[in-house]
Amino acid sequence: MRKILNLILLTITLGLIVTACGGNNTANTAKPESSAADEPAANEPVKNEKLIIYTNANSDGRGEWLIEQAKAAGFEIELVGAGGADATARLIAEKSNPVADVVFGLNNMLYESLKKENVLVKYVPAWAGEVEEGLNDPEGYYHGLVKQAILLGYNPTSYTAETAPKDWTDLYNNPEFHGKYEAPTLLGQVTPRLVVAGILTRYRDEKGEYGISQAGWDEIKKLYDNGVGAIEGEDFYANLASGKTPLGTVVSGTLDAKEEQYGVKAGTVSPEVGVPMIVEQAAIINGTKKMETAERFIEWIGSSEVQGKFAAQFNSMPANTKAVAQANDAVRELYSSLKAQALEWGFIADHIGDWVEKIELQIMK
Repeated sequence: MRKILNLILLTITLGLIVTACGGNNTANTAKPESSAADEPAANEPVKNEKLIIYTNANSDGRGEWLIEQAKAAGFEIELVGAGGADATARLIAEKSNPVADVVFGLNNMLYESLKKENVLVKYVPAWAGEVEEGLNDPEGYYHGLVKQAILLGYNPTSYTAETAPKDWTDLYNNPEFHGKYEAPTLLGQVTPRLVVAGILTRYRDEKGEYGISQAGWDEIKKLYDNGVGAIEGEDFYANLASGKTPLGTVVSGTLDAKEEQYGVKAGTVSPEVGVPMIVEQAAIINGTKKMETAERFIEWIGSSEVQGKFAAQFNSMPANTKAVAQANDAVRELYSSLKAQALEWGFIADHIGDWVEKIELQIMK
């Protein structure tokens, strides 16, 4: 009996030992020690996909500079350049199957059109609060990069501050300037459209054709009747410098480069009514398949560091207030003397297409 009892106790003991060993083996299998090779590297660089970017702000070396700077920051970008109005039309046409990932340049008027067409996706970058108040889209779809003044320029050997026109209206109302200024005929581009808008909006009339009185349309007809049409691909500043057409539109951000290129420093006019002042913006395209890379790019391009470098390189006036100190003295001085023309961007955005169509079909010959 005692032998039987001892045998039973021995069997039970061995069973407990085997169970315990099996449990320990299971635990070790479930929680193996991890090696450093199995863990993702904490400093592994973020992979940025190639971005397609539409812009009207890639001329005069700006596009090449941006591509180089972006590459150094880890971005591969392809810039597709076009006039602002043309770029806007293309983005709207492609909205159901977007090609672009990001857009920058353009202006408030065109971004409003893009927003209405659901082309943009809302994204507020970290630097948005550094932009001068009132320049960003309050709904968060686009944010300011560069301020640009649309100016009436003149050849300083042909005119002085006293003899030059004092306003755009002088060009076509004073016979002395007839045939000597470039008329804004390339209406596929933003700058000529803004020159026209700056004149037409002075004659706003809700009962008039497309919101403009007949007097306003008469003024625009005189603008084209007495000017020299712009030629696609021809640099107006070259004609200003040579005296061929010593009067016409210049953009503040390109003045220094043009002066260096042609050896002539254009004089500029500051009309009492003010000058059209636009803000180049940046936004992400709704439907991009590279959203995370696009967000990182927006954070980079609008930062005070990048905008400060851009301002110093291209004599621009940044919208980012923390970058203004890096702008050249001459640029800061120019902007301190300029008055912005009061323009209702919503009104302009709603009517500019009709204005352009009327001008191209009925006024320009």
